[in-house]
Amino acid sequence: MEIIVLGTSAGTPTRQRNMSGLALRLRGARQWVLVDCAEGTQHRILRTPLSTMGLRAVFITHMHGDHSYGLPGLLASAAMAGRSDPLIIVGPPPLRGMIECIMAASELSLPYPLVWLTPGDLADAPLLPELAVDATPLSHGIPCWAYGFTEADIERRLDTDKLRLDAVPASPLWGDIQQGRNVTLDDGRFIEAHDYLLPPRPARRIVVAGDNDQPGLLAAAAHGADVLVHESTYTEEVLQKIGPGPRHSSAMRVARFAEEAGVRNLVLTHFSPRYQEGGAMPLSLIDDEARAHYRGNLLLARDLDHYVLDRSGVLEYAGQ
Repeated sequence: MEIIVLGTSAGTPTRQRNMSGLALRLRGARQWVLVDCAEGTQHRILRTPLSTMGLRAVFITHMHGDHSYGLPGLLASAAMAGRSDPLIIVGPPPLRGMIECIMAASELSLPYPLVWLTPGDLADAPLLPELAVDATPLSHGIPCWAYGFTEADIERRLDTDKLRLDAVPASPLWGDIQQGRNVTLDDGRFIEAHDYLLPPRPARRIVVAGDNDQPGLLAAAAHGADVLVHESTYTEEVLQKIGPGPRHSSAMRVARFAEEAGVRNLVLTHFSPRYQEGGAMPLSLIDDEARAHYRGNLLLARDLDHYVLDRSGVLEYAGQ
């Protein structure tokens, strides 16, 4: 599974960082999904291997502009590129009204259908054959969600030792068995495929959270997750000075939760613009605070970072 980060700034962009957006796909696949779509997201997409033609679904965590204002432009650009396939949009109920109002006011007509769903619909509406998607309510002043993405179709390897032990000759039939198809051998024996397939590896799971001042709300969603992507807008010291009004998390709070939940890979994002490399408040402050409370694989996201989650659950930086 792959993660491509499209924006990592909170509230407003900076010279180096756009606002929230994250792409996820199975490795090397043409099709992908988008979580949040701030203004400027489509420009970031142009600097990746992704295409609006391969976009399967958009998941909006909440209605704040730094997470949703780029969606109208993205829809229009996809139309101008000639998209015809349906596009699934999952988000808070007001999202549909906002987009339809903008489309009416700007006389935007799309040559492809939009399929509208809310986070509450996900339990009853399987969306993608390759990914199971679920939603968890968060705490942020306005309705906000995290989305969990779990592999839905896990390949199974042949038990070649058992095949040889049972004198099943190596032939193209082995390929049929690996695909789960029962076969009949030339000697008349009937072979049930599941008897010759090894147990599947654990399904990989990535949880991408919207803004949230209570990481503990993700206890169930993060259980068994390989990756948690969570906002870390401030250090704890700054958060204490600002107070609870913005309803964001600190690096310390997210790191403590991830450590307690046993999350193997933690990606922090959505940093306040006050944190600037080379400035009086460098991002190393957030990094140092998180590492003091989390012993797993910690990554501070940068725009256009590309991460690969391998089959063993290790998340590695793969460049920009």
